[in-house]
This record gives sequence, structure tokens and C-alpha cells, in this order.
Amino acid sequence: MCDLIFYCLCVQSWKWILAPSILYLFERILRFYRSQQKVVITKVVMHPSKVVELQMNKCGFSMEVGQYIFVNCPSISYLEWHPFTLTSAPEEDFFSIHIRAAGDWTENLIRAFEQQDSPVPRIEVDGPFGTASEDVFHYEVAVLVGAGIGVTPFASILKSIWYKFRHADHNLKTQTIYFYWICRETGAFAWFNDLLASLEQEMEELGKVGFLNYRLFLTGWDSNIAGHATLNFDKATDILTGLKQKTFFGRPMWDNEFSAVAAAHPK
Repeated sequence: MCDLIFYCLCVQSWKWILAPSILYLFERILRFYRSQQKVVITKVVMHPSKVVELQMNKCGFSMEVGQYIFVNCPSISYLEWHPFTLTSAPEEDFFSIHIRAAGDWTENLIRAFEQQDSPVPRIEVDGPFGTASEDVFHYEVAVLVGAGIGVTPFASILKSIWYKFRHADHNLKTQTIYFYWICRETGAFAWFNDLLASLEQEMEELGKVGFLNYRLFLTGWDSNIAGHATLNFDKATDILTGLKQKTFFGRPMWDNEFSAVAAAHPK
């Protein structure tokens, strides 16, 4: 019969925990320091489909298209930080985000801004972070695809293009943009309609009607919506969005879409 012999090994786990713990602590201290810089909320816009737009200013804040920030609301939770893509353009004198109700924290935040008789909640911001999406400006043809609230990065890109056109930026190489947006409900289109309508008008005035080609796809609808859209199909503007481009029902046939883009821009 063998006797069991136990050995006490030196504890080594602290070596593997120490470095990540130091990095995490440093990141939290840095975030706390940056979050103490005052954020001024200049405008709050309530959009359909439980989406709120916050326009803000912060001393020394500089952004590029496609970046994101972390947002904290101490009145809701001191510890919760949530990432949101910036929807403003670098050319604007403010930075903005669009927040959709998608959980307890976002629902509480939207509810706090809906209470007009209460003071505006204090917001803390850390960032911006992420690699800029300026590569889209370096190609003659760009294809942008977004779904639902995931369209927010393209809001920044499209706004920036708008400003570059207005100021005749010669560094802009993009000649054509194809923008696809897929949504489940009509209300999701509402907050983006103003931007697309402004771009439509701006491109017409500049003689660049074919520069922005956008296609909106509605994947969730009922017979009333479909029937109403069919009866008003001959109108100059879309019955659902008010835009000149008609809304498509269902999901895009990507093979057909990409083939059409390739045919329009042969090598």
C-alpha cells in the first residue's frame, strides 16, 4: 500500500494576476481623471422608436469619423460605462450620440431626459476611442451597410462628406457612395430622415445627384403598411420616409445589389 505524500508548492498565481491588475487599475484611474472634465449637454432630441440624441461639448474634445466614446450617468450608476458610436461629424462644433432603449441602463437614461420638470442628468464621457473610418474617403466608390441603430457610424461619415462637399475639399476622392440600411420597423427611419433629406437637397444644388445612392429596406411590416405604400407608389416622395428614394420591403438580394454596383463601375 502506497502512502500519500503532499507537497506544498510556492504560490505563483500572483505573478499572473499582478500585471493585468495594475493595467486595469491604471485604466480606471485614467478614466476617472478624464471623466472629471465637464461635459455640457447643449441639446436633447427625442426621436421615435425610443431613441434619444444627445449633443454635447467638452473642452479639448477632438474626434474623427467612426470613433466611439464611453458614457456614464452617475445618477443611474457610478460604475456602469457604456460605449456609443459618435454620430456627429468632425466639422461640427459639438459631438453627438444616439441612444436606443435596449436595457435597464438605457431605458433609465432616456426616462431621465424625458422628465422636463427635472434637471438634466449629469453625463461623464471618456474618449474618443477606435480607429477612424476615414479610409472611405480614399476610394472612388464606397459601399456602406447598416442595420437598425447600427447605422450610427455612417451618420458621421455621411455628415462629414456633406461638409466636405460644401467646402469643396479637394482631398475627397470619393465619387459615389452606395448606402444600404435594413430596419425592422418604420419608426427607426425617422431620426435619420432629416440627414438624408438634407443630403438629397445638397447634392441636387451641387449637381451631384448620383453621388449618394441609398436603399432603405423594411423587414417588418403589416398588410396596412404594404397596401398604403403600394397605393402611393407613384408619388414623388416615399410614403413612409418622405424621401425621394422608395423604401423596399424585405431583405436585400446581395448578389443582385453587388452585381449592379460592379456593372456600374467596371474596372
